Amino acid sequence: MVKLYIYHANQCNPKKCTALKMGKLGKAIILKNPYKIPKNSILLNPYAEKSVSVEDRPIIEKYGVTALDCSWKEAEKIFKKVSTKNQRSLPFLIAANPINYGKPCQLSTLEAFVATLYIANYKNDALSLLNGFKWAETFIKINEELLERYANAKNSKEIVDIQNEYLSKFL
Repeated sequence: MVKLYIYHANQCNPKKCTALKMGKLGKAIILKNPYKIPKNSILLNPYAEKSVSVEDRPIIEKYGVTALDCSWKEAEKIFKKVSTKNQRSLPFLIAANPINYGKPCQLSTLEAFVATLYIANYKNDALSLLNGFKWAETFIKINEELLERYANAKNSKEIVDIQNEYLSKFL
């Protein structure tokens, strides 16, 4: 299993937090200090210019993936503080979590990890994360066509092209 890290700032409802539940289930390592974020891991950052892709497999294999579970204001500060060179965004996907169901790009921490692993062709690891979350399979069902297309892309540029082509149908 790929190493998954979550910086958790205690800014959410602990009963609804997928990050804390992932920690309890042993699916991720919860970090309370942003300076403990592994420097070479993939850091999921919606502002990153490069999308996660299959090209990131060697980094993911060796260093893992990190997500932030905090307010956007806090996240922006952390992205500036943390000197990780491997920051990646996720392409367009629809949330299936109970809080943001049906909203584009409003993924829970769990959904962000599932998408990252799926896109980087760690599908078995991605699917194993779904266990313990009743609604999580819906995330795959809603996004299956896009996830498959993203997973078949050779690099970040192709993923962005797929995303833009998909979104152009609705604009």
